[in-house]
Amino acid sequence: MSSTAQTSITTAVPNKKRLSERKRDNVFAYLFISPFFLLFAVFGLYPILFTVYLSFFKWDALGPMKYIGLQNYQFVIEDSIFWTSFSNTLIISLMGTVPQLIFALVIAVFLNSAFTKFKQVFRVLYFMPNITSIVAVTLVFSAIFSNNGMGNWVLDLLGIDPMAWNSGWWGVKIAIATMIMWRWAGYNMVIYLSGLQSIPTDLYEAARIDGAGRFQQLTKITLPLLKPFIIFTVLMSTIGSLQLFTEPFVFLGQSGTSSTRLEGITMVVYLYTEAFGNNFFGTAAATAVILLIFTFLFSMVNMWVSNKLGGDTEG
Repeated sequence: MSSTAQTSITTAVPNKKRLSERKRDNVFAYLFISPFFLLFAVFGLYPILFTVYLSFFKWDALGPMKYIGLQNYQFVIEDSIFWTSFSNTLIISLMGTVPQLIFALVIAVFLNSAFTKFKQVFRVLYFMPNITSIVAVTLVFSAIFSNNGMGNWVLDLLGIDPMAWNSGWWGVKIAIATMIMWRWAGYNMVIYLSGLQSIPTDLYEAARIDGAGRFQQLTKITLPLLKPFIIFTVLMSTIGSLQLFTEPFVFLGQSGTSSTRLEGITMVVYLYTEAFGNNFFGTAAATAVILLIFTFLFSMVNMWVSNKLGGDTEG
C-alpha cells in the first residue's frame, strides 16, 4: 500500500471520530435545553393554541363545545363594556406609566450621583415594593383610598373636597394608577441605574472641561446613551399595563355595583368576568386573542417610534 493511501486512511479515521463527537455534543446540548421547550410547549404554547381554538366555540366548561365561528369576536367587538374596559386600560396606563418612568429616571440619577450617601439603603427601599405581594399592596391602598382613609385626609388638609376613590370616574383611575406607580417605579429605577453606571465617566469629565453644565450633560450625554434602556422600560410597561388585572380586581371587589366596577374595569378583568363570572369561555378566549392583537400592535408602534427616534439621533 502506498504512503498516500495510508495517510488518507489515517486522516479519515480521526475525522469520523471528530464528527461523531460533535454529533454527541449536539445531542447532549439539545437534551440539556429540552426541559425548557417541553415546559413551554405544555404550559405556554398549548394554552395559546387552545385559546385560539376555543374562541370559535361556545362553551360553559361543563357541556359540549359548539362551533359558532366568529360570533364570539362579533359579540366582544359590539359590546360597549369591552370598549369601556379598553379605554380604562389606556387611561390608567398613561396615568400610571408616564409619571412612573419619569420618577424612576429622576431617582436613578439621584442614586447615581457621587454626592448621595447610603445608596445601597435607598436602592433596597425603592425596590422593595416590587417584591411585595400585589394583593397585599392593593389591600393597603384600598384602606388609604377609602372614604375615611389617608387620601381624603390629605385632600382635606389641602382644602379640597373628598373624592370617591372607589366609585368616581377619576378617583378609581387615580387610585389604581398610584398603585402601579408605587409598585413598578423601583423596578424601572434599577434598570435606569444599571444604564447610568454603564456610561463612561470620561464623557462627563470631557463635557465639564468643555464648559457643559449639568443640564447639558443630562440632555447631550445621559439621555441619548440611556435611550435603549428607556425604550425597554417603555415597551415592558406598555405590555404590562395592557395586562393589568390584580389591582382593579382587588380594589373594586366583587360586591360593588356594576356601574362602580365599570369605572375601573380593564380588559383582563373583562376577560376574567366573562369566563368565571358569566361562564362564557368562548367569549373570554376571543377577548384574549383580541388582547394579544392589541398588545402586538402597541408593541410594533412602540418599536417603530423608537426606531424613528433612533434614526433621527444617528442622522
